Amino acid sequence: MNRKEFLQKSFQSSLGCCAFWALNQDTPANASPCPAEDSQAQFEKEFVQNWLSDLLDTMDTVLDREAQVKLMEGCGRGCFRRFKLKQDIAQQGKGDVQKLIEAYKKNFEIWQEGNLVHIRYGEVSNRCYCPAANYRPAKPHDVHCECTRTTHQAIFETALSRPFKVDIVETLRRGGKTCHFIVHLS
Repeated sequence: MNRKEFLQKSFQSSLGCCAFWALNQDTPANASPCPAEDSQAQFEKEFVQNWLSDLLDTMDTVLDREAQVKLMEGCGRGCFRRFKLKQDIAQQGKGDVQKLIEAYKKNFEIWQEGNLVHIRYGEVSNRCYCPAANYRPAKPHDVHCECTRTTHQAIFETALSRPFKVDIVETLRRGGKTCHFIVHLS
């Protein structure tokens, strides 16, 4: 049986199981309508988490730091392209640093000191906000934080149509009390 057939049969079996179960149950309003779907969703979640862990562990052992950062930068740019919230910040700040700062304030702590703009996830954060990072142990020089750094870089570059340098001051995954980034305006 090839992969496509396997997935089709698995899906059909899940649907059949769900239909049989639903027809033979008095389901309370708050109960899941299909245990097979829950089980399949849990399996897929664990599969993706394990696959991501394998990928990042392999990156740590096989690639040099520069290559690791480049891969995470690609993820950060992808995150910017995928999420309307991030695109909206760039759009609302189009062409003007002060408008961009105002747009950021809806979701982040942000302030300007001369030619530096600080972006912080509060004075103290109680969790990492990236769902892809939350199932892996943090590391002192966690490469995953390069993804978030690049997302902020993409927001600034899109809004203001020029390159920007963004530094990581601290992150939760690297042992900090919050996530804090600095954008260099010049």
